[in-house]
Amino acid sequence: MNVSSSSGPAAVETQAGPAISSVTLPNGMQVVVIPDHRTPVVTHMVWYRNGSADDPLGKSGIAHFLEHLMFKGTEKHPQGAFSDKVTELGGQENAFTSLDYTAYFQRVAREHLRTMMEFEADRMTGLVLSDDVVAPERDVVLEERRMRTETDPGAQLGEAVSAALFAHHPYGTPIIGWMHEIEDLDREDALAYYRRFYTPENAILVVAGDVTTEEVVAHAEATYGRIPPRGEAPVRRRPKEPEIRAARIVKLADPKVEQPSLQRCWIVPSYTTAAPGEAEALEVMLQILSAPQTGRLHKRLVLDKRIAVAAGGWYQSTAVDPSRLLLYAVPLPGTDLDTLGTALDEVVAELARDGVTDKELQRAKTRLVADAAYAQDSQASLARMYGSALATGSSIADVEHWPEAVEAVTAADVMEAAKKLDPRRAVTGQLLKDEAA
Repeated sequence: MNVSSSSGPAAVETQAGPAISSVTLPNGMQVVVIPDHRTPVVTHMVWYRNGSADDPLGKSGIAHFLEHLMFKGTEKHPQGAFSDKVTELGGQENAFTSLDYTAYFQRVAREHLRTMMEFEADRMTGLVLSDDVVAPERDVVLEERRMRTETDPGAQLGEAVSAALFAHHPYGTPIIGWMHEIEDLDREDALAYYRRFYTPENAILVVAGDVTTEEVVAHAEATYGRIPPRGEAPVRRRPKEPEIRAARIVKLADPKVEQPSLQRCWIVPSYTTAAPGEAEALEVMLQILSAPQTGRLHKRLVLDKRIAVAAGGWYQSTAVDPSRLLLYAVPLPGTDLDTLGTALDEVVAELARDGVTDKELQRAKTRLVADAAYAQDSQASLARMYGSALATGSSIADVEHWPEAVEAVTAADVMEAAKKLDPRRAVTGQLLKDEAA
């Protein structure tokens, strides 16, 4: 990455290839511009460097709850005015809360970008809340939890596995929060959290679309740039998870379960916490194990041994702190979950012991890089790719050079990555049908 001095708000970073630029406004807000001139539309996103893992102790769900409340209006724009304007302009909008960030976005025709900035800048500082607004919205969140978790055994097991894996770190708490803590959230909780995290120093503006850096910066200076700085960005204070020394098994049996399943989950480095090349090796290793149709888990468990109907995995690589990697398998009728777990462990152990073929290694790299390239065909995906990376501690250069880092992964790196998946350090989740109920 080349960094040059600028007479404008701050230094501008420009990458080779796509002309992606980053500017820091005087109030500390980062502005990232991703030109994409294929269609005359823009995706406008504001990312805040706070998520559910930053919820105060005993106030789980407040980040997600505040995301809901951010649509309740300001003095300048009463409730519904922002959404009505997006609809009037033929655009789309949404928001989401993750473990490490909260984001708000709109997709509109390019000529309406300034309008979106004006609304979003007003919402950053001008939120108006009353008990009459907060209480009904809390009920909405409680109902959301009832529908998505309280009635879904799979979701309940997922929460239990996360809580066992992260017994001390807040990644073990669900993003939506625990039911009994959501019930106690109030207006003052929301406003305290809003005042702490919704500041320009803590925000990243990402604009992808038919724009130039100059026009985006000009609009940003005239809208977001008018917000006074608060000082330093808020510091995230999170306890660290102690070293895992024992395997743990979490079982959930429920009469609503139609298909039993098994999952093994480990704490592994994220891109932010990994040594150089370590996270990329985990990505390649997971691709070798879990790729649909071609992955070793599918070949061994589904095709060869015929003890599973499906097998795969995922790696939550974009995170501020050490994150998680999960492997799963769904048994064929007549296969018990302990047998299935042993077979899954054997596949991982074989990879850690015997390594990978050149053909497998290259196929995994090619697929990872190709999938990332295809994702860039979507303007919204581009904005999310850069926004999530920046909000969790990576840089534009990290994203730009990721394909090169993947290509640099060796067979030995993959073996070392597989050794991290020690069943003696895993949390195992078993979902069972309760036949006795």
